[in-house]
Amino acid sequence: MLRPERMSKVSVTGSRGVMPTVIEAIYGLNLVHLSDYDGSWEGFDNGNPIEGADNASEKLVTVRALESTLDLSADEAEPGTLEDDWEGRIEDIRNRVNELDDTRSEAREELRQVEEKIGRVAPFAELGIDLDLLSGYESVDVVVGDGPREQLEAAVADSEEIRAFELFTGGDIVAIVAAPTEDAGSTPIDDALVGVEFTRHPVPETEQTPGAYVEELEERKRELEYEIEDIDAELEEIKHREAGFLLRVEEELTVEVQRAEAPLQFATTDRAFIAEGWIPSDEYERLVAALNDAVGDSVEIEELERASYNRHGQIHTEDIQQGAPAAADDEDDAASEDGQQQKAVTDGGSTVTMDDQPPTVQNNPSGVKSFEVLVQAVNRPKYSELDPTVFLFLTFPLFFGFMIGDVGYGIMYMAIGYYMYSQFDSPGVSSLGGVAMWAGAFTIVFGIIYGEIFGLHVLGEVLWHDTLGVDLFPFNKGLEPAAADFALGWMVISVLAGIVHLNIGYILDFVEHLSHGVKDALFHSGSWILMLNGIWIWIFSLQAEASKPDFLFTTFASDGPFPIGFTGFPEWGLVTIPLPLLGDFLLTAPLLVFLIGLVMLGVSEPIELIESLDVVVNVFSYTRMGAVLLAKAGMAFVVNLLFFGGYQDPDGAFHFLRNHDPSYVAEHYGEGAEVIFGGLMHSGTAGLLGGLVILVVGHIVVLVLGVTSAGLQAVRLEYVEFFNKFYEGGGENYEPFGHDRTYGED
Repeated sequence: MLRPERMSKVSVTGSRGVMPTVIEAIYGLNLVHLSDYDGSWEGFDNGNPIEGADNASEKLVTVRALESTLDLSADEAEPGTLEDDWEGRIEDIRNRVNELDDTRSEAREELRQVEEKIGRVAPFAELGIDLDLLSGYESVDVVVGDGPREQLEAAVADSEEIRAFELFTGGDIVAIVAAPTEDAGSTPIDDALVGVEFTRHPVPETEQTPGAYVEELEERKRELEYEIEDIDAELEEIKHREAGFLLRVEEELTVEVQRAEAPLQFATTDRAFIAEGWIPSDEYERLVAALNDAVGDSVEIEELERASYNRHGQIHTEDIQQGAPAAADDEDDAASEDGQQQKAVTDGGSTVTMDDQPPTVQNNPSGVKSFEVLVQAVNRPKYSELDPTVFLFLTFPLFFGFMIGDVGYGIMYMAIGYYMYSQFDSPGVSSLGGVAMWAGAFTIVFGIIYGEIFGLHVLGEVLWHDTLGVDLFPFNKGLEPAAADFALGWMVISVLAGIVHLNIGYILDFVEHLSHGVKDALFHSGSWILMLNGIWIWIFSLQAEASKPDFLFTTFASDGPFPIGFTGFPEWGLVTIPLPLLGDFLLTAPLLVFLIGLVMLGVSEPIELIESLDVVVNVFSYTRMGAVLLAKAGMAFVVNLLFFGGYQDPDGAFHFLRNHDPSYVAEHYGEGAEVIFGGLMHSGTAGLLGGLVILVVGHIVVLVLGVTSAGLQAVRLEYVEFFNKFYEGGGENYEPFGHDRTYGED
């Protein structure tokens, strides 16, 4: 669970004659993560694809091109059948689809041109002047466009190159007809309009009136749109009819291409091949049995090494010498001799193999497995390091539930999570659904502690007070003036959660560094543990109490919001040190622990001394949990206040007007109580209906923002504050050579 699944490096050596059968057997197992041969062994080259690979690749490209044209996705079809003449069927589909696609492309291009023509002619139709009247003159210039009429008229009137002009308008279009002077340039109107915002429209070449031309173009546009719709409909029909068949063919060709190209990863000679790869160590016997069933004694199978765990990419391996005996016939004897060339290359007695790192297979139980998606969002764990998934499982829902803490919202999160988990085939979406269910469950747990359901305190009154007779619970979230000490108390709780969370991170880092020796672990990781706990025990100690916030000592006092009787750690003074100009300084045990950790850090990693204050700063980051708790509670409070209304009693406690109208406050309390808001439910039928809309929409908004705020903040604390202490990531994904069939059978 804390380590990835144990992996073994295996080698398969045999003659070229049995290579296709071996490939088929390994492919069917879908078990071996093949290593790429880098060409470094003398006498061995990368293999060539099996005959037929190019042909299969071309067909696969054709099928995928058809799927792209038809916009076909893998979840749109049931498994299809594969008849003997499937290649002819593919060719018929390709010809028809390409013909329709070409026709559609031509129609779309013509449609684009027609729309452009409409755009050019429409302004002239709006102007209402025949096109033949707007061009062909020798003594006057004509310009048509759109722009501010007043500015255009003033600019033309002020031009010394124009002796007479007339403006014609239609909608936003302006036609300027101007007679130039004898000494005018070739474009007098354009010269006059310099500096004026004016968009010129070229006069279309047509003998029709603008209106008739536009109508003709509009008719052609409709014809083309109908034609495109018919083509789309026929392509959609082909898609539904052939979807299962195409997906089945794609799967078969994918399998064929992958098998045919496998030798590219092998080391080969004219007579032999060597294939290496990684498999889960527990699966080695199954691999041996499958290959023996497929080719008998024609191959030699060896488990070369088993990878153990270490940090910083240092994979320790245990050499293993076992495997099936080589074949006895002449061809296999020759292949075995070629294979021995590889075995003869040794380094200190260990067989030199393809130098690659084992892939990572995260090995978590089913309940924890959903949280792997959050770890992989950062990066997959290295094979050499601890898998943090289980710690994410233990802390992320806890943080989320703490920040939302509402039974109603928790039920909704669990329902949404279950829908995602059960209704989606995507592993990522399904895993997020599992995360949502756990987060919802903890939201319900904290909702019971807070006594809230959709922001109302009904649950607390019924469960804790009326049913169980417990006065300590429910805990108040601290929105009311009378309960302000709870708001500060939740900040202290958030800080304590941060101290515990960071301690776990540093302890994990300590465990990882034990592989380098106890001294390295103590100085590298132990120093941070000492500094973190030393400084925070001092912060919660009574030394310099007057300069520290009071709520550090009152939050857990007997009369505080969380009454456990804690009012601060003792000073634990050790020695008084006289300091020049500053007077006497009392060195306490917590400060000494911090200083010891600081010195250890300076000895091991001097450059990290500049980050020593992270033990304080990082913990303060966790106060965002208390802030989100108050923010989400405040949003739910406002939604309920708008609908139900509420009042404050003479003791400062707040109550919603769920069972009473606003007049109840004056009748029951007299003076001293204050109605904060009367509530839309008490404002007549229209107010009730509008209030219901606000109530439903408001809680949906709070539900959604709970994900974007509480969810993201919890993830940030995991990634930035927690993972940085011990986790690097960057592991290789386990991608076994094989294919999980969906549309066909093995």
